[in-house]
Amino acid sequence: MTHHSAQIIVGGLDFPEGPVFDDGGALWWSEIFGGMVSRRSPDGAIHRFKTGGKPNGLALRSPDQILICDGALGVVRMLTPSTGALHAITDVIDAPSDLAFDDAGNLIISCPGNSRTEPTGYVCCLAPNGALSIIVDGLCFPNGIALAADGKTVFIAETYRQRVLSGSWDAARREWTPKPTVFQTTAGANGPDGLAIGEDGTLYAAIYGSGCIDVFDPLGSRIERIATPGRNPTNCAFDPGGKLGLVVTEAERGEILSFATVGRGARLFRAPSSGVASPC
Repeated sequence: MTHHSAQIIVGGLDFPEGPVFDDGGALWWSEIFGGMVSRRSPDGAIHRFKTGGKPNGLALRSPDQILICDGALGVVRMLTPSTGALHAITDVIDAPSDLAFDDAGNLIISCPGNSRTEPTGYVCCLAPNGALSIIVDGLCFPNGIALAADGKTVFIAETYRQRVLSGSWDAARREWTPKPTVFQTTAGANGPDGLAIGEDGTLYAAIYGSGCIDVFDPLGSRIERIATPGRNPTNCAFDPGGKLGLVVTEAERGEILSFATVGRGARLFRAPSSGVASPC
């Protein structure tokens, strides 16, 4: 494994997940068993928002609109931090886990449900006009989602088949063309969880149960394995300011880690100001 020093930037968390940075450099994350979404400002100050449910993956529509996969309620909710208001933006779906915007403002959502042993998981897409559709099914625990910097490739971690899928993404039609194929398989316990894209197009996959982040080049070859202090890294995200490098949520020890020497990430897409704002 490659050695990168890990700095603990937040500890004492109850199954942290969903790291994402806003445009002001603040880090957001969720705590699945703590029913909490929190923000760490660049100066280190932490503000917590009690959401209830089981908040998992996060995406930002704006600094004051945080989208939350809630595995307990089976919906994507929107938190407005300035008021503390919460409302659902989807109908009920099957235990959503992660989500990401494409460059057209579509929201791609993984829905593993209870698909650890049976291929009943699926991925759906919420269009800016509110239309919700399933875009691929028959999966064993679809989990982390990441988009290439050009928006033309979508990656999905299929945790319990220990593989990462990829496919060409047609944002206008909201479909893979053709269906996603195997990008790479992973070794070790459990499988890939959260995903992130480096600025050079490399894919970073948190391998839950194996205590590492696997790094793949754009063609799918594993080029690096970064050890994490705990066995259960759940997700990862890049600090756009560069100071914290790769940030990793780790569930066994309940920590958020900074690997400052890893580098920078690709840009993330945001929703247009008119998209996905209305409650169901």
